[in-house]
Amino acid sequence: MSSASFAAGALPDADHRTQLRRAVLASTIGTTIEWYDFLLYGQVAGLVFAQLYFPKSDPLVGALLAFSTYAVGFVARPIGAAIFGHYGDRIGRKAALIATLLISGLATFAVGLVPSYAAIGIWGAIILTIIRFIQGVGVGGEWGGSVLLSMEWARTNKNRGLVAAFPQLGGPGGLFLANLAVLAFSASMSSEQFLAWGWRVPFFLSIVMVAIGLWIRLGILETPTFTRLLAEDRIERVPVVEVIKRQPKAIVLAAFARMVEQAPAYIYFSFIFVYGRDILHTSRNFLLSAVLAAAAVDLLGILIFAHISDRIGRKRMYLIGSVATAAYALIYFPLLNSHVPGLIFLAITLSLVPHSMVYGPQAALIAACFTPRLRYSGASLGYQLASIVAGGPAPLIATWLLFEFGSGYPIAGYIVICALVSIVATSFLPDYTNRDISKEHDAA
Repeated sequence: MSSASFAAGALPDADHRTQLRRAVLASTIGTTIEWYDFLLYGQVAGLVFAQLYFPKSDPLVGALLAFSTYAVGFVARPIGAAIFGHYGDRIGRKAALIATLLISGLATFAVGLVPSYAAIGIWGAIILTIIRFIQGVGVGGEWGGSVLLSMEWARTNKNRGLVAAFPQLGGPGGLFLANLAVLAFSASMSSEQFLAWGWRVPFFLSIVMVAIGLWIRLGILETPTFTRLLAEDRIERVPVVEVIKRQPKAIVLAAFARMVEQAPAYIYFSFIFVYGRDILHTSRNFLLSAVLAAAAVDLLGILIFAHISDRIGRKRMYLIGSVATAAYALIYFPLLNSHVPGLIFLAITLSLVPHSMVYGPQAALIAACFTPRLRYSGASLGYQLASIVAGGPAPLIATWLLFEFGSGYPIAGYIVICALVSIVATSFLPDYTNRDISKEHDAA
């Protein structure tokens, strides 16, 4: 069978369904591993990095410095998006995804090897920052390829939101595994042992997960959309430059639309460890268990709201989720400040429900905005640029607000502002729900 006939949909239905299942599995497992790698750093940064790499600082100042090394990974993500977006639109989604998995996984393994301040002084923090940057580059190229690998194998337009949402499960899936790994070692040893070496083991375990993910990704086929682009000789020479020229509005709107999803999420599952330690005075394991429960709720919610978005429209679902995010921010900190363990646990567990309302439809909403031959580059840039304005600064801003005001209520106000920005940006995004996205639709 020629590549042209394959891309045109001549693959038998049974074979197509098999490839769709493999693509969804490869994308979901791959993103879970990548997010495990990336989010594990965030969990440990809030728990031990301030003590290990900035031991002479005030606890809140140390947390600010630890989250600064954490933020470097977010700065690197748009760079990874540009690099792997280029290759994903030129040589294929599959090849780019194999590279991102290796880069991120090896960088995560290396984090576990970095000596502490007591061993090599400030060089420990410097090395940690460099590795975090490399890790961010790998993660920056992962999302776009994973979503396209699933979405471009979808047989019809009717369930594209749900199909594209499966790679989104990697976010809460990776968070769940990262928390589970940290909780397992934290609960099984003394605080001194965990601080001395126990925190490193979850980073070492990532190499096993990378091997599994690599084996799965090597066995998948390229998507029909990219195969068709090859057959029709429609590959752009510099797709990143081309998408910036042709669809700059979509890139900027996608980045600001993500503020409602990304900034609150990193406050809810990363900054909470600082707030829980310094304000609520709750145990590390209690917070880890609550975030673990939140990740499980998020996993289920993503698929539910992605399915709903295929019925009512992805843009409408996203706007509803944005309003819910703003509303929840106003009750989140009062629940935490009750100092009642049950209410604290409930507040953390439910915090990712509004997140799933936007994260479920988000993949298809953003990726469909970009024309097929520029889709990897455009979707990746739009998605990852949010890391600079939302995900990276969020824990830093939250920690600074806490340092300045000694209260979580200004942080709630920050979340509301993020939601308002996203509501405005999303209102200008096109909605391709149930529309054909296989044809080129960029501006002439």
